[in-house]
Amino acid sequence: MTNSLQNNEFDAAATGSATSADGKRLALLIAQSGLCSRRAASRLITAGRVSINGQPASHTLHLSDASTICVDGKPLPTPAKLSYYLYHKPVGIDCNIRPEDPASIAAVLRDLPARLYPVGRLDKDSRGLLLLTNDGALTQRLLHPGAKHAKTYWVEVDKPLAADLSARFAAGISWQVGPHRYQAQPCQARPLGTSQFEVILYEGQNRQIRYMCRELGYRVQDLCRVAIGDLALGSLEAGELRPLSAAELASL
Repeated sequence: MTNSLQNNEFDAAATGSATSADGKRLALLIAQSGLCSRRAASRLITAGRVSINGQPASHTLHLSDASTICVDGKPLPTPAKLSYYLYHKPVGIDCNIRPEDPASIAAVLRDLPARLYPVGRLDKDSRGLLLLTNDGALTQRLLHPGAKHAKTYWVEVDKPLAADLSARFAAGISWQVGPHRYQAQPCQARPLGTSQFEVILYEGQNRQIRYMCRELGYRVQDLCRVAIGDLALGSLEAGELRPLSAAELASL
């Protein structure tokens, strides 16, 4: 298939977007070309701006390996080489990609040799490990709610830890935001010092650790993600990034 991507796995069972013979969705193929995000690609298909072999594409059309994909009459760009970086996001950087915002991670992404995106996010007041990649299939697997990938955080709060901290996290903490009540899955937490602890999550609700700490009577002073699965922050300084090693990539 013209402009298809090689060596990427994807589960085509999800929703009814156009799929190629090897199971890749049309919107994903457009996104993997670097032209736009997958969501924007889906909008292009809906708007009739995508064609397959000269005919308007639809979300249910199946592609063959010989299909030619065009957007606004122009063939898709050649897909960029898949790239993977670890980035130590500093406090103050927003993970939302807003090119006009100097605090956005977009300013970091502009300096990379390929068009990459963060996998997941850290809130602006937190720091630590982010994976940056243009591998859409990997991103899908890592962000899927059933993936259960461990994410490890070091947290410092404003007062000494209670003796039952680990037990409270292991029981599953709930919290209120406006009219809504949220429930965390049971997770592991262990003290690292008088007012510091480590917590391992297998989910990622918005500002979850901060809300759980607030529910227990603490205010977070510092929150750092130190690992995503087997990927470790290590000695990477705030603001620095580096490519993944072959062993790290294999672990994903």
